Amino acid sequence: AEKLSSMKDTDWNDFLQRVCSLLDSTEKNTGAARSKLNLLYYLCTVAVHKEVASRLISSQLFPILIQQLRAAANWDIRAKVARVIGLVALHTSELGEDVPVSEAIILLTELIRENFRNSKLKQCLLPALGELLYLIAREEEKREHPRECCVVPLAVYTVLMRCLREGVRLFHC
Repeated sequence: AEKLSSMKDTDWNDFLQRVCSLLDSTEKNTGAARSKLNLLYYLCTVAVHKEVASRLISSQLFPILIQQLRAAANWDIRAKVARVIGLVALHTSELGEDVPVSEAIILLTELIRENFRNSKLKQCLLPALGELLYLIAREEEKREHPRECCVVPLAVYTVLMRCLREGVRLFHC
């Protein structure tokens, strides 16, 4: 993580390009899935550092993570993508204006709603949703006027309340 946080912009961009390329790969063999999972484990490790998390959330990687959360056929990959998103949200020090946080929140909410009877999936997705909501709350606290792009739909709160009523324990995968 120290090496990543001290990288020059050109090296950082090369690193991000390689990460995005691997995550965005459409290969469907076991080796490709294993490579994606290994990369996601690595991202979980480095995302706990504030400088790295702040650079990751503001980069082209965040939209690709959202895309993987939506499109990955493998639920292990989806769960690990959610974990990366949650860790990046938790450890980032600042949220840029163009980060598609609302899109991530809406997608996580839809996935939870669609898989409501699957407790294991909810336990993987809810922490990431909570961290994104907390990030928005932290950012709004810093500003005089809340950002329009971070308006949280009522459906998010409805799903959260339903999960709480059903007694879902909120812990990380």
